[in-house]
Amino acid sequence: MKIALIIENSQAAKSSIVHDALRAVAEPLGHQVHHYGMYTPEDKASLTYVMNGLLAGILLNSKAADFVVTGCGTGMGTMLAANSMPGVFCGLIIDPTDAFLFGQINDGNAIAMPYAKGFGWAAELNLQDCYRKLFDGERGLGYPKERAQIMAKNRGILKELKAASCHDMLTVLKSVDQELLKSAIAGERFEEFFFANAQDNAIADYVRRVRAS
Repeated sequence: MKIALIIENSQAAKSSIVHDALRAVAEPLGHQVHHYGMYTPEDKASLTYVMNGLLAGILLNSKAADFVVTGCGTGMGTMLAANSMPGVFCGLIIDPTDAFLFGQINDGNAIAMPYAKGFGWAAELNLQDCYRKLFDGERGLGYPKERAQIMAKNRGILKELKAASCHDMLTVLKSVDQELLKSAIAGERFEEFFFANAQDNAIADYVRRVRAS
């Protein structure tokens, strides 16, 4: 699985802590971690929580990523921005129980975490425990197990509801403020990761034109 990490500007100083914790869990399980930034508070490409959501939508809908790990100070702004995108199902994850239940019940494709609120001593251990509950083993099995069938049915209904209420991602990209879009895809390693992994040619071509403009 290709896991994309996106860090918002207010929490960029913690980028290496989050990245190291994610890699420590995901890579031994056979997953790839692609860090789309931010990397430091001094990065030229600055990501707001709104841009985090837009970038998550681009990565998931183009299939450049299978799962997105992101967040902000509380995680809430990024969660809301991500869930405004078509095809993105983002949960707010604070502790390992949240991570386990989100994976088993909701089986979404993105998480937003708080990197300021409650981020204290041994925070990296909580991150690792959350990632382990998400990425070690099969997701979507249901909890409790006897409700697995109805949970799977409700996930399908939610996907249909979201598809009915959202434009497709290419329409979103053409409709949003183009300067906002250009800023969201301006990261120094975006080109390296995105174009090598994107599977939707129409989205990739449009993103390429915006980056070149």
